[in-house]
Amino acid sequence: MQTISISEVQRNLHKLDDFDVVKIVDRKRNRVKGYYLDAKFGDIVEKFAHRHNSDVAKQLKTLRELSQNVTVLEDKSIDLTKIDSDMNDDIF
Repeated sequence: MQTISISEVQRNLHKLDDFDVVKIVDRKRNRVKGYYLDAKFGDIVEKFAHRHNSDVAKQLKTLRELSQNVTVLEDKSIDLTKIDSDMNDDIF
């Protein structure tokens, strides 16, 4: 996989045409900022994202069902509705 800095992309956008997958980095901060995928991978990415989202939805549904069945908590400081909303915040 080719690695290109943000400034290289800004100066030479046409360089992305030569590659299928490119890692875009911020060299000043030494961080990965994102990835560029050629449009031919769009269908694969869409299928993966859809499958991932449906898996997450199934897990959240299971957690909600389990939390509804809990009648007594040993630790009174735990708020199951807050846990559920925190998970949604982390995922989405």
